[in-house]
Amino acid sequence: MSTRALSFGAIAEAYERFRPGYPEELFDLVAAYAGRPVRTALEIGAGTGKATRLFAGHGVAVTATEPDAAMLAELGRAAPAHVTTVRAAFEDLPPVGPHDLVYAAAALHWTRPEGRWPRVAALLEPGGVFASFGGPVHLADPAVEEAVRAARAPFLASDDVPSPDGTAPGAPLQWPGTELRRSPLFADVRQTVVERRLTMSARDYVGYLSTVSAYLQLPEPARQQAYDAVAGVLPETVGITADIVVHLARRRAG
Repeated sequence: MSTRALSFGAIAEAYERFRPGYPEELFDLVAAYAGRPVRTALEIGAGTGKATRLFAGHGVAVTATEPDAAMLAELGRAAPAHVTTVRAAFEDLPPVGPHDLVYAAAALHWTRPEGRWPRVAALLEPGGVFASFGGPVHLADPAVEEAVRAARAPFLASDDVPSPDGTAPGAPLQWPGTELRRSPLFADVRQTVVERRLTMSARDYVGYLSTVSAYLQLPEPARQQAYDAVAGVLPETVGITADIVVHLARRRAG
């Protein structure tokens, strides 16, 4: 796991405060795809538990795995009783399960590609479901987006996380659907978008940026200078496009 992937622990409280949670529509989508009761799930890179609470809130017994102690501590403050936490990177997980569902919320791109899909398949029941979901947060107003890009430019050219397999942003099938389609271990690969529009104060939007790995990699004081530059061009409130791209696949039986 990269240094960038482990940069979140120092800002676990900000991550919990400023990152958007996940809507009920997401659970309904996964449950409908499963087509049978989802009783047990393993979560890859649970962070502070944004997705953990969604699935556990529907009675799913979630094993939430996360390598960072600060993130797990934040998760534990609000986790339902039937959530089990494991401090481990995905690659270091002991054999646990199998589960009805394995999922990753904006975390799969931090896992190592070598052996990724055999590890996922080994954690699933035959016919069990894998789900990966997340997506970038964008300013809805193009003029504000451009003003922020220009303000950020002296410090950071881009704050995007590039596709792990080089899939172009506009391609019909995005990663990890591209890898799942190539894997002999999974079938019925689907990609769905859950549309999400939010409104944030300028202060909360800058707070959100303080949880984005590209900013966290900047040295001080450049990081604070970047936040100040962005804050200086924002209106009092901003509209946010935060669509959730969902990939679903089923472990092949046998």
